[in-house]
Amino acid sequence: MNDSFVNTLVQNFADRRAIIGIVGLGYVGLPLALRFAEVGFSVLGMDIDPAKEKALLAGRSYIRHIDEGRIRAAIEKDLLDATTDFSRATQADAILLCVPTPLNNHREPDLSFVVSSIATILPHLRKGQMVSLESTTYPGTTTEVIRPPLENAGFTIGEDMFLVYSPEREDPGNPDFTTHTIPKVCGGETENCLAVGKALYQSVIERVVLVSSTMTAEMTKLLENIYRSVNIGLVNELKVVADRMGIDIYEVIRAASTKPFGFTPFYPGPGLGGHCIPIDPFYLTWKAREYGINTRFIELAGEVNTSMPQYVVTRIMDALNERGQSLKGADILMLGLAYKKNVDDDRESPSMEIISLLQKKGAVISYADPYIPKFKKMRKYDFDLTSTELTAEVLELADCVVVATNHDCFDYELILRHARLIVDTRGVYTDHVENVVKA
Repeated sequence: MNDSFVNTLVQNFADRRAIIGIVGLGYVGLPLALRFAEVGFSVLGMDIDPAKEKALLAGRSYIRHIDEGRIRAAIEKDLLDATTDFSRATQADAILLCVPTPLNNHREPDLSFVVSSIATILPHLRKGQMVSLESTTYPGTTTEVIRPPLENAGFTIGEDMFLVYSPEREDPGNPDFTTHTIPKVCGGETENCLAVGKALYQSVIERVVLVSSTMTAEMTKLLENIYRSVNIGLVNELKVVADRMGIDIYEVIRAASTKPFGFTPFYPGPGLGGHCIPIDPFYLTWKAREYGINTRFIELAGEVNTSMPQYVVTRIMDALNERGQSLKGADILMLGLAYKKNVDDDRESPSMEIISLLQKKGAVISYADPYIPKFKKMRKYDFDLTSTELTAEVLELADCVVVATNHDCFDYELILRHARLIVDTRGVYTDHVENVVKA
C-alpha cells in the first residue's frame, strides 16, 4: 500500500501547512474555524448563506458568544476566508462537515444537509484529502451515507481519501469549556483514516480520544446526549409529581446534591431545546428499529420532555383561573426565546411551542429577550413578534409573566416587584412567594 498520501497529510497537519475547509459556519463550524486559524492554519469556510460570508469577511460575528476580535484577528492575518463557492473545496486538505442534522415531521433523521453537502463538493474533491463528519447522527451514517459516493467517484478509502467521524461537543455560552479544551472523539473508516484524523485534531485540541470505528464514535455522541435527555426526562416527571404534592422540586434537588457520590443533579424546565438533546435520541430510536429493537426507555424520556410545554401552559391556565381570569384574552409576557440562558440560539426552543399553544387558546403574547430582538421564522413556527424592553410598566401590564429562559441579564427583583403573576419554569425564585407559581 502506498502511504504517501497518509504521510503527506500527517506531516502537513503537524506543520500546520494544510488548508482546512469547513462546510457550515454556524454554532459548530465557526468556533472550529477560528480555533484552526488561531494556531496558524489557513481556513476556508464554506456556507450556503451569503450573509455569513459577508459578515466574516467584514470581521463581524453573527453569533453572540463569539468575539468579533477573534474573527478580525484571523482575517487580518489572512488565515480565514469565507465563501459560498463550494468548488473551492479542492483547495482544502481536510474538509470538515458541520451542517445541521434535524428531524423531519415524523421524527425521522433528516440528512438532507449532509447529503447535499457531499453532492456539492464531490465533483471538486481530489486524491489526498480527508473528509470528517462532525454533525450528530445515527451509527452507520459515515459508512452508509458518505463513503459510497466517495467510492463511486473513484476514491479508495484509506489510501487516497481519508474518512473519519468526529462529533462536535460545543456548548454555546459555556465559559468553562472551549473548542480547544473539550476532548475530541475520533473514529476512522480504516487505520490510515484514523491516523490522519488523529494528526488533524491533535494539532488544535488538547486531547483526542480515539475509538475503533466511525460507528463507535457516532454512538458515543448519541450516548452523551441520550444520557442527558433521560435524566432531564426523569426530573421533569418528578417535577410534575412534586408540584402535585406541594413539594418544591428545586429544594429536593439542592438537598440531594449534597450527597458526595452516586448523584448528579439535573434540572427540570419547560422542555428541551438546542440542536442536540431534543433531536439526537430519536436518531438512535429510528436506527434501532432497523435491528428490530424498540428503545422504550429513550422514547419514554422523549415523550416526557416533549410534553413539558403543554404542562407549562396548563400551569399558566390554572394560575390565572385561581385569580378569576381566563387564559383567553390574557396578556402573557414570555421572558426568553433562546433555548438556554445567555445565548442567542433559539433552535428547538420550548418557548416556541409554549407560545404556539397559548396563542391557540386565545392568549395575547409578547416577549422580552435582548439576545433575540425579532422572531425569526422557523419551519414550524412563524410569529410576528419583536422583543420588548423589560420595564416596570411592561411588567405591570402583563396578566402573567413566564420565566421561560433564565438569562442573567433579566432583573429578577424588578420582575418580582412589578409582575402580578409569575410562572417560573426555571427555578429562579427559590423562596415561596405569593405571586410566583413554579412550573
